[in-house]
Amino acid sequence: MNHFPPSRDVALARLADFLPNAGSKYARDRNVDAPANDRPNVSMLSPYLRHRAISEREVLQSVLARFSPSTCEKFVQEVFWRAYFKGWLEHRPYVWHAYNRDVQELSAELTANEELKARVQAATSGSTGIDVFDSWAQELLDYGYLHNHARMWFASIWVFTLRLPWQLGADWFLQHLLDGDPASNTCSWRWVAGLHTKGKTYCARPDNIRRYAPRFFQGDEPAGLERLATQAEPISENPDLLSEPRAQPHWPQAPADIDRSRCALLLHGDDLGSGAIERYATVGALSPSPLSPHGESTQVRRFRRALTQDALDSVNPQQAHSRIVQDGETITGWLRETGVSEIVIPYSPVGPTAARISSLTEDLAAEGIEVIIDTRHYDRLAWPYAKAGFFKLGKKIPELLDALSMSRSNG
Repeated sequence: MNHFPPSRDVALARLADFLPNAGSKYARDRNVDAPANDRPNVSMLSPYLRHRAISEREVLQSVLARFSPSTCEKFVQEVFWRAYFKGWLEHRPYVWHAYNRDVQELSAELTANEELKARVQAATSGSTGIDVFDSWAQELLDYGYLHNHARMWFASIWVFTLRLPWQLGADWFLQHLLDGDPASNTCSWRWVAGLHTKGKTYCARPDNIRRYAPRFFQGDEPAGLERLATQAEPISENPDLLSEPRAQPHWPQAPADIDRSRCALLLHGDDLGSGAIERYATVGALSPSPLSPHGESTQVRRFRRALTQDALDSVNPQQAHSRIVQDGETITGWLRETGVSEIVIPYSPVGPTAARISSLTEDLAAEGIEVIIDTRHYDRLAWPYAKAGFFKLGKKIPELLDALSMSRSNG
């Protein structure tokens, strides 16, 4: 069964269906890891939000149109956690680069260390003998999705019980999650391991799993719970990675007087437009960039490609020449066909797509094509408050919501 049809219309319908549960029901039941085919307690919107087939602003406006801010506070906070992680990594891109370097080095070690390789394969194939962990591993392989609480338990068991490098677990998630995100995934694994918030780890405990994942306790006790680590000592790393941000990032914005009817828009996997496509002369999309150096599962690849095509299929017939493009050369040819010499690209946060766009910008500039990077209003509002812990951003949520409701810019 396909739990996540790759369609903006499906995302909008899913949001509408979830709205009645976004208030006190969500606050009460959000942590329950229900069966994969029956999860009304969570929105199941993350694969669409991650690629911005639907935007955070759309979701927030829909929820706040139905509930008071106090009633839907927990759900609103969860939406802003996504902005927080992205903003935190924007202030510390070197954390992402260090993680990628570690993945490359550990992957090389796997070829030489048969014992480590066997333990990683047992974990990723769901054959550790810890029933709940193995079930989550298989669920991720089958559906490309795990409940957030299950992700925390899984990461904790991976790091503290199985004693495996957190970077390899985070990389495996990026290969298989439909909502795989460089910031949310990296920071969440770091948080569990005690790296994101210094000294604060997350320990998966049998009583907590029993409370919030009752589906595993309908018959006999799941095997392997007695093996779970009872302590979770923080992992050590270079202390420079936890230092204060080294420089204030620059988040460019398209000029207020830009004539979008004379520009091309290039969508990408970090931003598929969220309904703002119709203002442009022509629209294209960059082929999805794998998040892991080991590529991505067939399920993830198909989903991302189809969701990208769905965004292009929404293009108005008057917007000619919409297509998925691969590189600077094909983008240049596409623009020449359209007769457009300016291209707007939504800002891409730290990650593979951002690095790719940076390279493309240089190639296009050499061809005399003006590239305009445009950061969403939502991101420009939230990211400055993501320098440290979530609390600083959390305190600002009422002000951010007021600013978003007053703004008419694309957000």
